[in-house]
Amino acid sequence: MEEKRAPLLNIEKLTKSFGGLTAVSDVSIYVEPGELVGLIGPNGAGKTTVFNMLTGVYVPDSGAITLSREGRERKINGLKPHVISKYGLARTFQNIRLFKDLTVLENVMIAMHKNVKYKLPSAILHGFKYQKEEKRLREEAEKLLSIFELDDKKSEPARNLSYGDQRHLEIARALATDPVLLLLDEPAAGMNPHETAALTKTIAWLRKEYDLTILLIEHDMSLVMKICERIYVLDYGMMIATGKPDEIKSNKKVIEAYLGENVD
Repeated sequence: MEEKRAPLLNIEKLTKSFGGLTAVSDVSIYVEPGELVGLIGPNGAGKTTVFNMLTGVYVPDSGAITLSREGRERKINGLKPHVISKYGLARTFQNIRLFKDLTVLENVMIAMHKNVKYKLPSAILHGFKYQKEEKRLREEAEKLLSIFELDDKKSEPARNLSYGDQRHLEIARALATDPVLLLLDEPAAGMNPHETAALTKTIAWLRKEYDLTILLIEHDMSLVMKICERIYVLDYGMMIATGKPDEIKSNKKVIEAYLGENVD
């Protein structure tokens, strides 16, 4: 009998309070390798707080976060963000956080440097190994930019990009860290329906092309329902529902949370 593999991401009874306010209470989530899972809920439900605990921005008050890779399970709650990134978890942000004075290409290349194959002396002296590796990184960065049709803007400062292109650049930068698990925090925020439809196709393609596991927060239900296999729903920091898209759409607790009234 084949032994069941551990989930790629396993969150158990995660809790976080700020002063007297409990932002997240006893939240448990699992994500299997290769899955595309949604985390939804009204504004202030605690979704981004969960992402901040997953990526080391916040330390949970209690609970456990386990990331499994190559047969090894690691407890990552409380670790520094750069350590968590090294283990293969990357994210985008609800509020765009690019290096706006750097070029589009530099934004992507800087994310790749955690995986460089040269040592500090080679970087200082600009030796052969350094030059060869930087050439490789540049080519990979340009390939990522071409996916989002940003390659012709690679020399522009990131601040000059349109809002939609800045969103795309942030996803490209996250992919540049070579993640096994990608967290997308409202990737369609501020986009029009045409841009959202295009992004939906891009996310599905990236998942297949890069063999990614994705956990996303999103308010655009058309995007969530089209590409997510399972959905978790938070309200006031507590998990109120989980299931497949069709189950979530008809769940009375979910409808009540979004509409703010009892549903018969």
